[in-house]
Amino acid sequence: MLRAGNVVSCMACRNLLPSRVGLKFRVPLQKLHPLSRAIHHHYSTSSNPQRQPHCSAARHYTSLSRLPMRPPKYRSGGNGYQQHRTFWVAHLAARLLKLRYILLGSAVGGGYTAKKTYDEWKDMLPDMSQYTWIVPDFVWELSENFDFDKLVNALPEMEEIAKLLPDMEKIGENFTFLKSLLSSETTGDSALRAPDVPPSSAAMSDSSDKQFKKQGLLSELILIQQQIQQHEEEMRRAAAAASNAPPPPREPSPSPAPNPSPSQPKRKSSDKEKVDQLQEELLRTQMKYQRMLERLEKENKELRKVVLQKDDKGIHQRKVKKSLIDLYSEVLDILSDYDSNYNTQDHLPRVVVVGDQSSGKTSVLEMIAQARIFPRGSGEMMTRSPVKVTLSEGPHHVAMFKDSTREFDLGKEEDLAALRHEIELRMRKSVKEGQTVSPETISLSVKGPGIQRMVLVDLPGVISTVTTGMASDTKETIFSMSKAYMQNPNAIILCIQDGSVDAERSIVTDLVSQMDPQGKRTIFVLTKVDLAEKNLASPNRIQQIVEGKLFPMKALGYFAVVTGKGSSNESIDSIKDYEEDFFQNSRLLREGMLKAHQVTTKNLSLAVSDCFWKMVRESVEQQADAFKASRFNLETEWKNNYPRLRELDRNELYEKAKNEILDEVISLSQVTPKHWESILQKKLWERVSTHVIENIYLPAAQTTNSGTFNTTVDIKLKQWTDKQLPHKALEVAWETLQEEFARFMAEYKGKDQDDIFDKLKEAVKDESIKRHKWNEKAMDSLRVIQHNALEDRSITDKPQWDAAIQFMEETLQSRLKDTESVISDMVGPDWKQRWLSWTNRTTEQHIRNETKNELERLLKLHEDHTAYLANDEVTTVRKNLEARGVEVDPALIKDTWHQLYRRHFLQKALLHCNLCRRGFYYYQRHFVDSELECNDVVLFWRIQRMLAITANTLRQQLTNTEVRRLEKNVKEVLEDFGEDNEKKVHLITGRRVQLAEELKKVREIQEKLEAFIEALHKEK
Repeated sequence: MLRAGNVVSCMACRNLLPSRVGLKFRVPLQKLHPLSRAIHHHYSTSSNPQRQPHCSAARHYTSLSRLPMRPPKYRSGGNGYQQHRTFWVAHLAARLLKLRYILLGSAVGGGYTAKKTYDEWKDMLPDMSQYTWIVPDFVWELSENFDFDKLVNALPEMEEIAKLLPDMEKIGENFTFLKSLLSSETTGDSALRAPDVPPSSAAMSDSSDKQFKKQGLLSELILIQQQIQQHEEEMRRAAAAASNAPPPPREPSPSPAPNPSPSQPKRKSSDKEKVDQLQEELLRTQMKYQRMLERLEKENKELRKVVLQKDDKGIHQRKVKKSLIDLYSEVLDILSDYDSNYNTQDHLPRVVVVGDQSSGKTSVLEMIAQARIFPRGSGEMMTRSPVKVTLSEGPHHVAMFKDSTREFDLGKEEDLAALRHEIELRMRKSVKEGQTVSPETISLSVKGPGIQRMVLVDLPGVISTVTTGMASDTKETIFSMSKAYMQNPNAIILCIQDGSVDAERSIVTDLVSQMDPQGKRTIFVLTKVDLAEKNLASPNRIQQIVEGKLFPMKALGYFAVVTGKGSSNESIDSIKDYEEDFFQNSRLLREGMLKAHQVTTKNLSLAVSDCFWKMVRESVEQQADAFKASRFNLETEWKNNYPRLRELDRNELYEKAKNEILDEVISLSQVTPKHWESILQKKLWERVSTHVIENIYLPAAQTTNSGTFNTTVDIKLKQWTDKQLPHKALEVAWETLQEEFARFMAEYKGKDQDDIFDKLKEAVKDESIKRHKWNEKAMDSLRVIQHNALEDRSITDKPQWDAAIQFMEETLQSRLKDTESVISDMVGPDWKQRWLSWTNRTTEQHIRNETKNELERLLKLHEDHTAYLANDEVTTVRKNLEARGVEVDPALIKDTWHQLYRRHFLQKALLHCNLCRRGFYYYQRHFVDSELECNDVVLFWRIQRMLAITANTLRQQLTNTEVRRLEKNVKEVLEDFGEDNEKKVHLITGRRVQLAEELKKVREIQEKLEAFIEALHKEK
C-alpha cells in the first residue's frame, strides 16, 4: 500500500491503498524493492514516462512485509458494523482479483529488466571481427583445400602402428645372442635346453595383452618390450641349464663313447627351430614396420611441403625471419673469414666429413642432402677445397651460394649440372698457381622438405701418394687442413671408410684416432657394403668393423651404408631404393651381423643431426662467453692506445683515404693558368735551351752577314720543329702534371690527415701515372702552332724588344757562368785559392793552365778568330808549350780551345746585346743605313714567343683534358685496389688497423651468436 501525504503517486498503488490502513514512516522510492519500483513505474499515469517520480516518499505494502494493522474503529450505531459483515466476501474477491494484476505486472517488468540488462552486457563486448587478420590465411583455407576426415580415415590405427614398433636395440642384441648360441651348438658345446613357459608366465602375458591392448601406442610398445624380455629370459634359462649340466664321467680305460640319449638331439633341434622361427618373425615385423613408417613419412613430407608453400606465399607481407640453422651458418661464415692469427679460436660445432680419396665421402654427403650436387670424376681428386654445406628444411628443394642470389632448382637436371659446374669452377679458382688444393672455403646452403638441419664441411680426401700433376706438398697440405678442422674440440668427425677395400689400407682412421682418441665425437661410416659383402670371404669382418673391434679408433656410433652402384647417372631415389632392397635381402642384417638402426643413410643423417644439435646446445653458450671476454679485452686495448680515434676497420679507412685522394686530385683543377704557364715555360726552356744555343744560335752566329744568319736559323728551326720540339713539349707537360700531382698529395694537410694513408697514396700516385697516357693526337696541332710561332719575326713594340733582350742577356749570362765554371775545373785553383785553401793543381790541371794561357794570347791577337783552330795553329801552340817544357796532346789543345772560344763568344754576345738595347728604331727600319744588326735579338724573341704560346697550349690541354683523365685513372686505380683485399692489407697496415678489424669481427660474431642462442632457447 503506497501513500505520499494526501497525494497518491499512481493509480495502481492508490487502488491498493485503503483509507483505514497506513504506515507510520516514510520510505524513499530508491529504497524500495526492485519489483515494487517496476510495478510503480508500469502503472504510473504520468504523461512523460522518462520523468522522475514526483513523490519523494511512499508507504510500502506487500504481503510479506505487512505491518500490523490498527484495530478498526467502529462507528456508533449498529448499522455500520452490519454493513461491514455483509460485504467482507466482496472485499476478499476484489483483493484476489487485484493480486492477479500484481503478478502480471511483475512478470512483464522482470522480462523488460532482464532484456535491458542483456543488451547492456552485449554492448560491452568488443568487436572481434577486427582481429581476424591475426590468424594466417592458410588456416582458413585448410578446410577448403583438404578433406581432413578423408585424411584421418586414410591413416592407420594407432594400435596397428604400435604393433610395428619393436625395440630395435633389444632385437639386435637378441640376434647376437642367438647367433652365439647357434655357433656354440655347431662346435659341439652342450645342448641348449629352453624350458617351457610356465603357466603363470603365460597367464601374466595374457593379462598384459588384455591390459595394454586398449591403451594405444605406448601400451603396444610396453607389450612388445615385455615379450622381448620374456624371450631373453627364456634364452638365459636355457643357457644356464646347459652350463649347469654335469660333464660325462671319465673312464679309466679307453672304451667306446656311450650313445647319447634320444631326447637330447630332439631338444637341440627343437631349440634351433624355435630360434629360427623367432628370428624370421622378428625380421618380418621389422620389415612391415619399416614399410609402414616409410608410407607415413612420405605422406607427412607431402603435407609439410604444402603447408610450407602456403606459408611461403605470405613472406613478402611480413618481415622475413631467418631459420635457426641459417643464423648458425652465418656465424660460421664469419668465422671462416676470421684471421687464424687472432687470439680467439673457432670452437663452434660443425660436422667434418673426412675420409680417404674415393672412399665415398661426397656420395654420403649427397645422400644426406638428397641431391647430386658435387662434381664427379673417375678416381681423380675432385674435392680441391673445403665445401661448407648448410642443410635446412624448406618448401622447395633448392641450393644457393653464400655470395650469390641465384637459386638452383635441385629438381631440374640442368640446374644440377650448372651447380656442379659452378662448384668445380670455384674450386679451381680458389687453388693458387702451383698448388693442388686450397684452404679457401666454399659456402653452400641446401633447403628442401624433410632434410635434417645441420652444417657439414666436406674436406679433400686423404691421399697416401703424390701422383704426377700434383704439387709436392699436396699430401701434407691435406693432412694439415684435416687436422685443423678436426682439432676443434666441438667438431663432430664423420669418418668415411671404404668397405670394398682392405681395412689395413685405411689412412684416415689413424688420423681420426689421433685427433679423437676416446671417440666422444666421432661417427664411423662404412660405405660400399654391397661390394664388401660380395668380395669378402668372411662377412664377420664387416661385423668386427661396425662393432669397433677391427680398427684402433673409437666412435660414438657405427653405420653401414650403400651409396649406389657406382654410376654417376643414378638418381637419389634410385640409390635409396637400391640401398633398402639390399639391406632387406642382405644376410648381414638377417643373420644379426648388423643392427637395423646401423644401416641406411637415412638413419645416419638422423643420428648425425641429433649429435650436431646436442653438441651445439652444450657448447654454444660457452663460445659466446669466450667471444664476450675477447671483445672486452680488445675494447680495453683500444681505449688505452687510441682514445681519440674512431674504430675504423680497413675498409672504412680505405674509404676515408679514397675521399682524401679524390679531393687532392680535384685540387689540381684549381691551379691558376698563370701558375701552369709559368711552370711549363720554365721547364720547357730548361729542356731545349742547350739545343737552341749549341745547335742553332752558335752555328748561325759564325756566319759573316745577316742574310746567312737568318737562313741558317730558319732551316735549323724548321728541322727542330718537325722532329724534336713537339715531343719535348709533351714530355715537359706530362712531367709537370706528375710533379704537381705529387706535390699536392704531399702538401695536402687537412685536419683529418692520417699518416697511415701515406703508403696507399704513394701506390695510387705511381699506378695512376703509370696508367695515364698522354693524348698523342694533340702533337700534330702543337707542331703547327709552334711552327707558326717561330715563323713570326714581327716585334710590335719596344717592351717586347726589351723583353727579348732581357731574355737573351739572362740566357747568355747563364751560359757564360757555366762556361767559366768548366774552365775553372779544367785549370784548377788560381793563386788566391791556393794560398787561402792550401790546395795545389794536379799535373793535368797544370798542363791545361799553360795551354789556356797560350790560347788566350792567340785570341788577343785575333779577336775575330773562327770557332775552330787550324792544324798549323795547333802545331804552333804545341811547340810553344814544348819550348817551355810542357808536353801537351793536340786533342787537349782543341778541347781547351772550345771552352775558351765559347767564353770569348759569349762575352762578345753580351756586349752586342747591350748595344742592341737602343736598336728597336733600326729594327723598325730593317737596319737600313745602320751598321748595327740585331738579328740575334729577333731570334731570341721568336724563341721566347714560341715558349709562351706552347706553354699556353699545353696549359689548355692539361686543364681541359689531361687533369680529368688523370682523375679518371685515379678513380679506376682506387676501385681496383678496393676490390683487391690483399692489396689493401699490404697498403693499410699497423696494429691500429688490425685491432679495429678484430673488434669488428668479434662484435659481429658475438651479436649473431646471441641472436642464435635466443632463437635456440625459444625453440626449446
